[in-house]
Amino acid sequence: MHATLTDLYTYPVKSCRGIRHDRVRMDGTGLADDRHWMLVRPNGRFVTQRELPRLALVTPALDGRALTLTAPDRTSLRVERDARAATLDVTVWQFDGRGIDCGDAAAGWVSAFLQTPLRLVRFDPETPRLCSPEWTPGARAVTEFSDGFPMLVISRASLAELNSRLPKALPMERFRPNLVIDGVDAFDEDRVHELRADGITIRVVKPCMRCVITTTDQQTGERDGVEPLQTLKGYRFDAQQRGVAFGQNAIPVDGVGRELRVGHSFQITWK
Repeated sequence: MHATLTDLYTYPVKSCRGIRHDRVRMDGTGLADDRHWMLVRPNGRFVTQRELPRLALVTPALDGRALTLTAPDRTSLRVERDARAATLDVTVWQFDGRGIDCGDAAAGWVSAFLQTPLRLVRFDPETPRLCSPEWTPGARAVTEFSDGFPMLVISRASLAELNSRLPKALPMERFRPNLVIDGVDAFDEDRVHELRADGITIRVVKPCMRCVITTTDQQTGERDGVEPLQTLKGYRFDAQQRGVAFGQNAIPVDGVGRELRVGHSFQITWK
């Protein structure tokens, strides 16, 4: 059986707006530049749309030299990729590592827009971050500033099935996937072991537990009620993980340096 890659996204700054691509290079930490930057409190603790939903309004763009951020009613911010002021201790859930500070101008820009003191940091490769070996037996998986794993896979059929139960259909962007696949039935991604195409192997490792970010309108940065969490709780509750599951976390196994492309036909191996 095969699945087609229909959409491909990266989120250069954790919890900010994503970028839709036709093709993206696969790195050892997932898709190139995905969650390579993030915003932290003065104590180094990460922030997301869970507490700052207006992060959805911060739009990143990348070129070979810089990250550019735009937001409503703000002049754009350009941060050189190698911008460096200092390294900071940073925390993402249980990970304690180092982030490379992007300077006072960047800190002032994000703090003013989000109306709270923040700093922009990029991932320091000198402190690699291992994914939980509990979910990646036999593989050494690493990530940067994602919640825990390099990639998120969702099928179009899963969203269509969920939308059939909701009072108002939601767009895929609510769930912030990296890879959207078609040609499989609803929630078939739960049963996938690996996706393979053109020398690339992606292994599905763990259900993605969904949070309040899915209730945030990604175009307005405002909370939009209790859906889809209320509906998902009725039929997608995972007792082991004590949450509602939608989509699957994944890791790269082979093909680092190769490109993933929209239209790729994945050969599926099942669990």
